[in-house]
Amino acid sequence: MKPKLFSMLPGYTAATFRADAIAGVTVAMVAIPLSIAIAIASGTDPAKGLITAIIGGLLISLLGGSRVQIGGPTGAFIVVVYGVIATHGYDGLVLATLMAGVILVLAGVLRAGSLIEHVPEPVISGFTIGIGIIIGASQLKDLLGLGIAKLPSEFLPKMTALWDARATLNTSAFGIGLATIGLIVGFRRLAPRFPGLIVAVALTSALAVLLPVDTIGGRYGALPAGLPMPTLPTLTMARVIELLPSAFVIAFLAGVESLLSAIVADRMIKGAHRPNAEVLAQGFANIGSALFGGLPATGAIARTATNINAGAQTPVAGLIHALTILIVMLAFSGLAGQLAMPALAALLLVTALNMMEPHRWRSFLALPKDELLLLLLTLVLTVLADLTVAIGTGVVLGLALRKIHGRKTRADWSTPDR
Repeated sequence: MKPKLFSMLPGYTAATFRADAIAGVTVAMVAIPLSIAIAIASGTDPAKGLITAIIGGLLISLLGGSRVQIGGPTGAFIVVVYGVIATHGYDGLVLATLMAGVILVLAGVLRAGSLIEHVPEPVISGFTIGIGIIIGASQLKDLLGLGIAKLPSEFLPKMTALWDARATLNTSAFGIGLATIGLIVGFRRLAPRFPGLIVAVALTSALAVLLPVDTIGGRYGALPAGLPMPTLPTLTMARVIELLPSAFVIAFLAGVESLLSAIVADRMIKGAHRPNAEVLAQGFANIGSALFGGLPATGAIARTATNINAGAQTPVAGLIHALTILIVMLAFSGLAGQLAMPALAALLLVTALNMMEPHRWRSFLALPKDELLLLLLTLVLTVLADLTVAIGTGVVLGLALRKIHGRKTRADWSTPDR
């Protein structure tokens, strides 16, 4: 369970550092707007996303079992975080994240990293698509500039509220959102290695200065120019028992997503990660993020792919990524506060679509009928019921089907933006 960083430091050269530094700064430019947008969509203030990227990202690179993994807040957690905050308050989320970190540390010590292979692929695909749908729906209000004070948390009432508010459409906000989507797509096609996310959001936010469009600073106030002091959340036995189901969901998602991200990275660099070290790192990252008041942290598939494409060689790139975000928070928080809400909503809509992996939908239709039904059931339960119910039902049914039919399949995992 030795961290990969310690294996890479012997023989580390100046040329390797230059490659890691370029990659680290590049992926930080991608991570900054995503971290802010994910925090806002999760129902909390934007600074929490940056804190998670700094603390979680630093610990995942420092202690992880992958050479190039990038950690931080991800889109997959938006639904869980939003639900925990709505039910238990932000202090409840912090405690659930801390508990999830402890669960992951125990899982790493018990060498449970290889258990990822036993999670049925249709379950992962189903709840990932479901989460993408929920995230996309949650961003329509800001993309369209609709005059709704507070959206319902349930999917169907949310869609009804959005439709009822259609007359309040802000054409300026909608234009900014469409322009952001166009720039993001254009940068990815024409210059895939270029940090197009932050450039797209910055350009359209600059255009929005003279328009009646919400900004981060206008809605949430100034971003803090530094990290808070670490503190422990209030611990009582009743509170721990109450939040235990949420902690297990956070731990499950963090373990699944981080190990899938490490698998993707292995394919891209023709390497091999250390799954138990990776699970341990996720545990310590979530403990650290919770102590600083952040969000759940995990390996981020798209940011890891960006790191690789930018030339990262070792976990030092991930450390530089976290330190770069810290420098931006310390020195340029005022500029970050000028980012336009419709631009961030557009960024998350693109992220949600990529999470849903539409290029794989046709292949899903070729699945055995029982696996396709399992995927659809997990998707529907994720959107209309509860993520805990969706995961629990999907895993139990999936393992039962695998036992009955003797199948053990895992489709190639691609690199959606999370």
